[in-house]
Amino acid sequence: MIQSFEAQLESAMPDLWRYAWSLTRDRDAADDLVQDCVERALRKRLLWIPGRPLKPWLTKMLLNLFRDRWRRDSRAPMVELDQIADLAAHSSTVEERLEIKAIWKSLEKVPQDQREALLAVVIAGLSYKEAAAALGIPQGTLMSRISRARSKLKTEMDASAVTKIRSVK
Repeated sequence: MIQSFEAQLESAMPDLWRYAWSLTRDRDAADDLVQDCVERALRKRLLWIPGRPLKPWLTKMLLNLFRDRWRRDSRAPMVELDQIADLAAHSSTVEERLEIKAIWKSLEKVPQDQREALLAVVIAGLSYKEAAAALGIPQGTLMSRISRARSKLKTEMDASAVTKIRSVK
């Protein structure tokens, strides 16, 4: 059964918000970004082809809005560890909270194109095909960016673990 525009929009909202938060790392900015995305989607609704999945279209729209804001503000938003507290607060243990903070700090060091590819799949929940379409790149390029992002993230996480071990002495 083919879902209506409204039903697909409603079901995509949690993933859109998570993706927006992963890009902005700020609750209010994520809310604004998702609101602008939904507003634009509703205005441009006639451009959407019924029967096709809506989430990749929305994800691309959200990413384009984020990039436009980034260019307009002429600086990329950077996360401070205390800004992650609200996400980490949903974790049940101190260890989980610290691990989430370490992951986000390491993720900042991953190149933006690789980070966007990884977040589109991991946070926004898009398939490789949908993420490639949303980012406007071939699927093979997406896969290699995700692979490089995971390698870089692992390297950064391993390096931060070594630093923590050394500083405990």
